[in-house]
Amino acid sequence: MARAKYRQLFEEMKQENALLFEKFGKIHDAYQQNREKNQDKFHQVGKKVVAIIRDWERRLCSGMGRTRYGHYSAGVAEKFWDLARKEFKLIDMVGVKIEKVAVTED
Repeated sequence: MARAKYRQLFEEMKQENALLFEKFGKIHDAYQQNREKNQDKFHQVGKKVVAIIRDWERRLCSGMGRTRYGHYSAGVAEKFWDLARKEFKLIDMVGVKIEKVAVTED
């Protein structure tokens, strides 16, 4: 059975950027364990990963917008991102800074 194009492109993207994705995977796992300690590195490397995913998403969907299948473009983009979220559960947290809030008693 033929694989969906979005899955093929996702795998190709991972292969072409294997070292960066592997590095981000390790940082992602560390961030899950201790967000405060690993926050800076997570965002620094995560921004590169998100930029790559967005670039490949554009490659996938850019041609669709000009065809009769343009209305499917958003759904395919979401499926592509779902693959990224499956691999990196906290990918949507890239760029979101979490500050420690001091609790004071009144």
